[in-house]
Amino acid sequence: MSRRVRPHNRRARAMTHGFTLVEVLVALGIVAIALMAGLQATAALTRHAERQVNMVLAQICAENELARVRLARQLPGVGDSSVACEQAGHPLTVALVVRPTPNPNFRRVDAQVLEGEVPIWRLTTVLGRY
Repeated sequence: MSRRVRPHNRRARAMTHGFTLVEVLVALGIVAIALMAGLQATAALTRHAERQVNMVLAQICAENELARVRLARQLPGVGDSSVACEQAGHPLTVALVVRPTPNPNFRRVDAQVLEGEVPIWRLTTVLGRY
């Protein structure tokens, strides 16, 4: 059986137990870097989720306006118009642009959803005479 040799003086014992200040600082640095990376990843996921919500709300607004134009049962007039659309507390604006096509029985309708001045979603369709 082997015996472990213990140092006899205090200084030698203190050097064999615990961590040095440099080791502790290096460990703290590594932990800080890992936490910052996690924080940035969490912030990116939060921004992505907010953008996803805005896009879904904008899509609802655009589809509602195009459905309204379809349900009018008449060919929309050529020109630009703007309609306010609030979804889940988000004030959005739908800009409808109606343009003629080479065939006079059809019209191209673009619905662009804006949040302030920032475009979020665009939906385009072609409507014909009923």
